[in-house]
Amino acid sequence: MLDDIEIARAARLRPIGEVAGRLGIPEDALIAYGRHIAKIEHAFVAEARRRQRGKLVLVTAISPTAAGEGKTTTTVGLGDALSRLGRKASICLREPSLGPCFGIKGGAAGGGHAQVVPMEAINLHFTGDFHAITSAHNLLSALIDNHIYWGNEPKLDGRRMTWRRVLDMNDRMLRHQVNGLGGIANGFAREDGFDITVASEVMAIFCLATDLADLEARLKRIVIGELGNRSYATADMVNAAGAMAVLLKDALQPNLVQTLEGTPAFVHGGPFANIAHGCNSVIATETALGLSDVVVTEAGFGADLGAEKFLDIKCRKAGLRPDAVVLVATVRALKMHGGVAKEDLGVENIPALEAGFVNLARHLDNLRKFGPDVVVAINRFGSDTAAEIDRLRELCAGVGAPAALATHFSDGGRGAEELARLVQEVLDAPRRRPFVFLYPDEAPLAMKIETVAREIYGAAGVEYDGRAARKLVEYEERGFGRLPVCIAKTQSSFSADPRLLGVPTGHILPVRDVRLAAGAEFVVVLSGSIMTMPGLPRVPAANRIGLDGEGRIVGLS
Repeated sequence: MLDDIEIARAARLRPIGEVAGRLGIPEDALIAYGRHIAKIEHAFVAEARRRQRGKLVLVTAISPTAAGEGKTTTTVGLGDALSRLGRKASICLREPSLGPCFGIKGGAAGGGHAQVVPMEAINLHFTGDFHAITSAHNLLSALIDNHIYWGNEPKLDGRRMTWRRVLDMNDRMLRHQVNGLGGIANGFAREDGFDITVASEVMAIFCLATDLADLEARLKRIVIGELGNRSYATADMVNAAGAMAVLLKDALQPNLVQTLEGTPAFVHGGPFANIAHGCNSVIATETALGLSDVVVTEAGFGADLGAEKFLDIKCRKAGLRPDAVVLVATVRALKMHGGVAKEDLGVENIPALEAGFVNLARHLDNLRKFGPDVVVAINRFGSDTAAEIDRLRELCAGVGAPAALATHFSDGGRGAEELARLVQEVLDAPRRRPFVFLYPDEAPLAMKIETVAREIYGAAGVEYDGRAARKLVEYEERGFGRLPVCIAKTQSSFSADPRLLGVPTGHILPVRDVRLAAGAEFVVVLSGSIMTMPGLPRVPAANRIGLDGEGRIVGLS
């Protein structure tokens, strides 16, 4: 059996101009990065975003396990299947981060016969967007410290700077540091630290900005710390926003690639959903909607994280309203939620499947609270038995969820046609329920956190570290109380404990800190032991990645 990279290399890729032509994008609107990747220039993006929008389909999943769920492959397979059925379809995905590619999670270009290509380029440096975001973020860091060093006005309080540095790599040694050692010629000593680039507020701003003017305005509003009088200091006070916008100007143009079957794919922006808001850029989504009949997009990790943030943050800020939601599940993952060890998942176990189904049912109930109709995609693995598939269909029918078997990993778009037909039925029917947010803008920040904890995570309550509680009050007093909340939490459980699979109850959501993202316009809530700079596992993926004798990449997945 061929691995992902071999399947990708065997594919016959279409010239990117031909792919763009399927959406009516002219050659002169493309900025080519070789034959198979292009950016779409700003003027055409602005025109496309003004057009009538197509239908939007959100793909999300049950709580992820080591067994795998296949959310990205389902997004790709569904897009290909809709194209096969005659819809003018495109897909929107996030860009992969180098940290997971060389860490434990692997790349984010799909897999098997449901991939976006060229896979190696997308999973590695791609068009340099992440490097531009990293550089813009760290330029602000350098300008802050330089401002303090020279004693420029307004006077920043060096003890109360909250802006950290970023790097697009998993490196636990950078989480907490002291910078500026070596004497006054080398700066001044202060505590600092790094986050991974995908957790940067600049990444969030990049993905929520609607154009270059909005980008620069948001960059100006970034809160970097405090002045001597304890009022907030912003990036505008160190004159950083203009130069940061220059570094981001080209990156903000959305990237166009293709699936293995030639369906246009917009791959742009990449915040994680466990530590950030987990959605591709608003610009890419709106461009795709202006050019397509149907756009299939995904939100990171399980529906309690990526989908909740897509619906409560991205939709709130951009005025988007999904017309259908696809909830991806696998028999293997549900059996794992039902208590089966990973090494035993290949054995038929219907009782465990039934026990683990509570996880799917909880996600389904959560998604319905927002209004859209939900379709379940049963992403089939080779070890799944007919009895397990039949029982899962019965369980879905019992909770009123239409379900389709999908084999896109092995069969490409053809294997997702049953799913595509179900999705089309939802898209072509009148919307049954109005779209609603989980909480209103005017609710206090603590109430927003507690609403997500109770309604989405099933928590019995929220426990705040004293400092976190004080900061929430401060944010309210300083006029930021109407912002939505972005909860950074383990992706493996509804709780803050990754070991609690299925649907834990009676748990408390521990909030250890909160951070104001004034430019992105949300409040980040850090829960439990979640880190905004991940570490590498004992045996990282980097150990198996290299070049063969012909200079080709091997080991990348």
